[in-house]
Amino acid sequence: MSSHDLTIRCRDNPAVGVRFCDPSRPDGDRVQYAVEASAPGLAVRVDGVVAWNWGAELAPFLEELAADFRGWSGQRVWQTSNRDLTVTAVFRSGGNIGLTWTLHPWRSAAGGWEASVTTWFEAGEQMSALAVDVHRFLTLQDGDRG
Repeated sequence: MSSHDLTIRCRDNPAVGVRFCDPSRPDGDRVQYAVEASAPGLAVRVDGVVAWNWGAELAPFLEELAADFRGWSGQRVWQTSNRDLTVTAVFRSGGNIGLTWTLHPWRSAAGGWEASVTTWFEAGEQMSALAVDVHRFLTLQDGDRG
């Protein structure tokens, strides 16, 4: 496990989680990384996920969720530009936020697959800390090539 890895565990079941790993910066416009999702009986990985410097990225989405710690109705959704990673957020009573991480590589290929895991967090500080950790992972410096 690299020092650049980010592991996100479900508060209610630590056997359920998501790991961001193997970051690289192929050019000045993007960071590429892998995402792994795991749960009892499930272990999946998507390589080549891209975070664009100019796009609306995951960290600001998580920051907005943290800022709305009093809650919202329905679902909020974020996805990468090529839709290989989608994050769906729901708010439940008691100040709990559920993030469903859906990995869906090779959308146009025959035999493609999709898998999801859901992690739960307390609204507010736990979500703020997660946003900071994701931002740190996605802002890989040029000298840090994994």
